[in-house]
Amino acid sequence: MTSNPAPDPRPARRGAGDSPGSRRTRQTRLREGLAPRRFRRPSRKTLAWSAGVLGVLVVAVAILIAVWDWNWFRGPVARMASARMHREVSITGNLDVHPWSWQPSATVDGVHIANPDWASKEGLADIDRIAVQIRLLPLLAGHVDLRLLRFDRPNVRLFRDAQGRMTWDFSDGRDKDAPLRLPPIRTFIIEDGKLAYDDVKRNLKFAGAINAREKLGADNRGFEMSGVGALNRQPFKLAITGGPLLNIDRDKPYPFDADLRAGDTYVTARGAVPKPFDLARFHMNVTARGPDLSDLYAITGIALPNTPPYALHGRLSRDNLVWRVAGLAGRVGDSDLAGDASVTLGRDRPLLKADLTSNSLDFDDLGAIFGGAPSTKPGETASAGQKVVAEEMIRKQTLLPDSTLKVDRIRSIDAEVSYKALSIRDAPIHLKAASARVDLKAGLLRAEPLALDLPQGRVSGYVQLDARKAQPVTDLDLRLANGRLEQLVPVSFQGSTPYAGSLVGRAKLTGTGDSVHRAFANANGEVLLVAPTGEIRESIAQLMGVNVIKGLGLFLNKNQKTTPIRCGVARFQAVNGLLTADHIVFDTGPTLVTGSGAVNMDTERLDFKLEGHPKKFQLVRVDLPITVGGTLLAPKVGVQTGKAFGQGGAGLALASVLSPLAAVLPFLDPGLAKDANCAALLADGAGQGAPVKSARPGPPKAR
Repeated sequence: MTSNPAPDPRPARRGAGDSPGSRRTRQTRLREGLAPRRFRRPSRKTLAWSAGVLGVLVVAVAILIAVWDWNWFRGPVARMASARMHREVSITGNLDVHPWSWQPSATVDGVHIANPDWASKEGLADIDRIAVQIRLLPLLAGHVDLRLLRFDRPNVRLFRDAQGRMTWDFSDGRDKDAPLRLPPIRTFIIEDGKLAYDDVKRNLKFAGAINAREKLGADNRGFEMSGVGALNRQPFKLAITGGPLLNIDRDKPYPFDADLRAGDTYVTARGAVPKPFDLARFHMNVTARGPDLSDLYAITGIALPNTPPYALHGRLSRDNLVWRVAGLAGRVGDSDLAGDASVTLGRDRPLLKADLTSNSLDFDDLGAIFGGAPSTKPGETASAGQKVVAEEMIRKQTLLPDSTLKVDRIRSIDAEVSYKALSIRDAPIHLKAASARVDLKAGLLRAEPLALDLPQGRVSGYVQLDARKAQPVTDLDLRLANGRLEQLVPVSFQGSTPYAGSLVGRAKLTGTGDSVHRAFANANGEVLLVAPTGEIRESIAQLMGVNVIKGLGLFLNKNQKTTPIRCGVARFQAVNGLLTADHIVFDTGPTLVTGSGAVNMDTERLDFKLEGHPKKFQLVRVDLPITVGGTLLAPKVGVQTGKAFGQGGAGLALASVLSPLAAVLPFLDPGLAKDANCAALLADGAGQGAPVKSARPGPPKAR
């Protein structure tokens, strides 16, 4: 029997690398009679077996690489692409990959990308071959650097339907406005590319060729895309060229030029992409000219107003989802225009923001905005189409344009626009300046505050167009404060204006229709005009009486004497487009003028009758009521002669029975007319919203 040796009473020697835990482990092993573990070198036999297994694996991998067919992955790759693009992608040709390189590459033949279910079965794109080569080292650092990107004979067919759905929208409804971001492409080749574009919503068709041939030497032409088509049934041409694509530096801007012609619209641009090819950010200097800014909708997708012919330039830039135009300047019609604008995408509707100014506004240029036309007189600027509209309005003798508003475009965009006209010329009344703030949201357009500055006084209020309904509804509420009769109704009499005084008023109307004319043709509301104070040439006041002897005497002597205007009030009720004034009052010192009438906004015809009543006895008074007829565009002032003939007939009858003196009796007027109750009339006008208190006392003398 062998006994266990006695343990060594000396403590184990602790080495430099020993820890208390390892020391306890050795002691435990010693107590258990076990020897400490030691590293043993593998035997030659083990090494031989290991080398043999490794060699077999290397040979197996080499054989696998030699016989590997990457076409086994065509199905999985196509399914992955289909999931990413939300439409079917198929690969009918070879898939070849070369991964064992510092610049791995791959080629794929016969790629077909189908359209979404709602589009045609022809497909979005067919590409004979795609070749890609990528640099591995930049990829390990987090940068994608394509050494080669090549497309052979790509045939791309883009389509947008009337609802705005796009076959090239791979976002599945999310971030559809996200910009395209591509990494730097050292060698970019497109051989015999074809692009077809059909946009039903914008009425635009295009068919073109795309080529990017990169060669060293003089023939290195860079990127080229050119083609022809039709825009609004007008010829459409597009040409885009880019700089050489060899040795692209992601920190060096990539230059490009663009040239677009669509009918009479011509756009040129020269710009650069700061970080090729991150198309989320680029800038260009743009020059554009054409017959109507609204024509740019088909190109930009932004609903711009109708305008006369324009010529504008500015710096256009993109910063992710925001497009900006800085330093906008040029002319629209015969008016100058300057300012800044931006459009923000990525919303339910694009948001247009603009701050615009005109140093000199030609007032008739505004006609095109409301569906009419600018002036077509010699020296004025108008397009061929606008001249046709103007000729038709002249032929029909209409003032209100009847062109149908494109409410679908109004519903397609939101806007916040401020505009100022520092001076105005060629207005029907003397206007000094104008300003407006226009807000458009979800089809509701409101111009408020809206202000038109007169030499004295201002027209202010708001105009609203509700295009959210099937038929647009227009509301307006405008107030005339502190106006002047002599400036707003500038009638010339004996070489000067025969009256002067304050004029205030309010127009509050609501109408339904998809044109300015149709909205006014069924408008309801009220229009009120009040002349709180003033003065008028006495000869005019007497003739309105009609005091033939005194009025003609003052008239023939060119007497400049004036008499007060105590007050004047005209109140119109609008019902279904018919503005009716049952009681018109114009009270002067010697005469009280009353009348009635109507304005038919559908036919734009006037029908008024005004009659003067003398306040004092008149020896000879001819009863000749004043009439106003014709149209808004061409009013006609006349006199109603029927009563005058009746007076003459009665005088002849009396003369034959009594005496020649009796012949003048029908022309005598006892002067029973009383002063109008101006205080009550003015109070009623103020109650209806007319800013009567704004009228300035003490008008200047009539000239």
